[in-house]
Amino acid sequence: MGIRLISSAVASAIAIGVLLLHHTIVFPIAIAAVCVILLFELFRAGGCLKFRLPAGIAFLYGMGLPFLVYFDQTPFRPLVAVSVCILLLLSYILLHERMSLFHALLMVFGTLLIPYSMCCCITLNEKDGIHGIIYVVMALCGAWLADSGAYFVGTFCGKHKLCPQISPKKTIEGFIGGVVTNGILFIAFAAVYSRIMAARGDIFTVHYITVCLLGMACALIGTVGDLTASLIKRHFQIKDYGNIMPGHGGLLDRFDSVLLVVPFFCAVLQLTPLYSF
Repeated sequence: MGIRLISSAVASAIAIGVLLLHHTIVFPIAIAAVCVILLFELFRAGGCLKFRLPAGIAFLYGMGLPFLVYFDQTPFRPLVAVSVCILLLLSYILLHERMSLFHALLMVFGTLLIPYSMCCCITLNEKDGIHGIIYVVMALCGAWLADSGAYFVGTFCGKHKLCPQISPKKTIEGFIGGVVTNGILFIAFAAVYSRIMAARGDIFTVHYITVCLLGMACALIGTVGDLTASLIKRHFQIKDYGNIMPGHGGLLDRFDSVLLVVPFFCAVLQLTPLYSF
């Protein structure tokens, strides 16, 4: 537990530092670093690192996409994504005698999903000059707080297993508790944020029903990501994706739910606002 707490404290300090510098080049650099680490951990788990050509293409894309988003090079992003996909498939053709279809599809899937999902943090940050960084924090909390809420509720009230063959510790009670907790925490966060901003002279309306439903939806979607990552680990017969965070495992063990929650959060904001003046 001590190692877990120290590891969490260090990670939190780094995350806070990056968020404080969210309007500088530090932000896309941090996202690029996270993308590469997540891709590395996934490819290592799947035995894909031995295929250096497609792995190198994936890492370069993971490093480059955050800067395309940060510098708002929107017209080039679809072209780059398609080009990377074509290059990965060409690599499969060249290496087909050693590279299985499983490896090829895993690399294409990971390369397209992970950088896109993490770059949604940059999109959220740049979406609104006032609320941008708050959207980033809410999206990340939407994934992580639900997991914490489910853990505590499940510990004290959990009796019925949710998916015992995939994640033996998850319970139905914990799952429901995480969903409800996330909705409540989203409301509380929005209320405190609006009070702070009002004290600064920025008065706006909070759409509490939307905020609550979004928080609950994030918990549901985050659970899908978490269970999928657990199922992949069982397939690869590994406990964690890495040990970059002692006591917690790899970075992918912490970001498995984020990869689905952040893009969903970003998509919802395209349809309806959380705050309006």
